[in-house]
Amino acid sequence: MHHVDFAREDVDLAVRHGDGNWPGHDVIRLSPEQLFAVCSPKLLAGRQRLARPSDVLKFPLLHLDDRKAWTRWLEAAGVADSEPSQGPVLNRASMVIDAAVDGQGIALARTTLAAWDLISGRLVRPFGDASRLSRTYWIVCPKATSGLPKIKLFQDWLLAEAARDHRHLQKLGPKAA
Repeated sequence: MHHVDFAREDVDLAVRHGDGNWPGHDVIRLSPEQLFAVCSPKLLAGRQRLARPSDVLKFPLLHLDDRKAWTRWLEAAGVADSEPSQGPVLNRASMVIDAAVDGQGIALARTTLAAWDLISGRLVRPFGDASRLSRTYWIVCPKATSGLPKIKLFQDWLLAEAARDHRHLQKLGPKAA
């Protein structure tokens, strides 16, 4: 939860979430990020259907920290004058994802955090609506050590893994409800 201090800690490389602006560091974007609705496939099999974005309001919404993200997502999806007040507010993204996997409601998830659950079929995207996020995950290391072979090797491996996940996610696309 803290930023590694490369000068004081015995760490060569880190993955950070943010805007990529860390002066004095070499930064490489790990993957593009979007925010989109996800839910358990079990939830889609129920009697209530998710045919359009406004249908999420029939279900508990899983919130991270506050209710603002759902308000913005609904507005961007063309659902005006909605009040996404139902559903729990959780303080960890992993808790939100776990609750969605367990069928407790519909969550807004970031690409990177939901990738494994989407690829494995534990989560589905009921809609194609997504918001591109400027804050994403970055590979970070001090500029002074960025050319070391061990750093390059690990960066290449991380980027290859992220690219593989991205290809799998592209194949899946949003699942129609």
